[in-house]
Amino acid sequence: MKLNAKHTMGASYIGYTTQALAINYAPLLFITFENSYGISISKISLLIAISFVTQLLVDAFEAKFSSRFDTRISIIAGHICSALGLVSYAILPEILPDAFVGLVIATVLGGIGGGVIEVLISPIVEACPTKNKAKAMSLLHSFYCWGTALTILISSLFFSFVGIERWRSLTCLWALIPMAGAVMFSVVPIYKLEADTKDQEYLPKKNLSRSPLFWAFVAMMFCAGAAEMAMIQWASSFAEAVLGIDKTAGDLLGPFAFAIFMGVTRLAYAFMSKKIKLAAFFMVSAALCVISYLLTALSPYPLLSLVGCTLCGISVAVMWPGTYSLATENITFGGVRMFALLALAGDVGCVVGPSVAGFIADAFGNDLRISFIVSALFPLAILLLIPFILSYTKRQNTRN
Repeated sequence: MKLNAKHTMGASYIGYTTQALAINYAPLLFITFENSYGISISKISLLIAISFVTQLLVDAFEAKFSSRFDTRISIIAGHICSALGLVSYAILPEILPDAFVGLVIATVLGGIGGGVIEVLISPIVEACPTKNKAKAMSLLHSFYCWGTALTILISSLFFSFVGIERWRSLTCLWALIPMAGAVMFSVVPIYKLEADTKDQEYLPKKNLSRSPLFWAFVAMMFCAGAAEMAMIQWASSFAEAVLGIDKTAGDLLGPFAFAIFMGVTRLAYAFMSKKIKLAAFFMVSAALCVISYLLTALSPYPLLSLVGCTLCGISVAVMWPGTYSLATENITFGGVRMFALLALAGDVGCVVGPSVAGFIADAFGNDLRISFIVSALFPLAILLLIPFILSYTKRQNTRN
């Protein structure tokens, strides 16, 4: 059977499922790590920072050196690192003198794999010979949502019915997904963006850094990451501490529901994208995101606050993939370097958004309502950036 772009897309879906698994699985085991290895929760919480910092470093590395590495080899290596990271969680803490060192090594391996996948999967899909690029990108990113939801749901069911003490078996089984991705990427065709097929002098670094349009997209990606993660990281705690909902229900109504609704929205947009202008959908999404944060924070009724959390999942759905699509459409010379820099900006936003929310809550007596009000500034910034981008591109087209 001759392999084509459809098979490349299928491999890419596994890639984003792998990234979701790498990011969301380990936090489900944090309490288990604490109980099994006698590691303080403060040390275990450092694993989150290590994971994000590793991904940021990979983003920066790819932005500078992407042209020097073969895309196929890099993406296969990313999947293998993700698989090794998962297996390492199950093995290294048991065999190393210091269990925490084993967890750190596993986290770094997973972070490297997730970072490589994040940077390369989107340009691989963008380069595929498909007619509707926005649809392809939205559909691709929906698999991160499905991967997140499946990771949480299947792992929770396994721990409930098989037993949390068998978590190492499940961890090794999860590693089969990135290994399947590595096998698929070894055989499917890999397409390149037009800009990356040119002589590298066609892509001097100064072209991107001197473009106001590029920096607008960087700001958008930063705000998209911050708006998404500020809610998903704190929704469960908000439901439990502020709304008085128990932990299990908080998890289901928080990150799980958020991921489901974000995935459904991305999937719906993928099939409606021909009828809807992306910039207009972006504006509506940003406005809805502002409303969702304010509704969550200010509603006197717990049910309406939960509706606000759900609306936030719907409203942020298009922001990350949509920024990629708009940037590629309007900056034709960007190449993989641009995707890497945008991914870097998004990951910084993913760190800053929930961190700012946490600091603000702490400053106001653990009041997450104040945090969500302030977090509404991120989608508000996107709402202001879209008109600038439309105006700038219109002026550029008029000059040309």
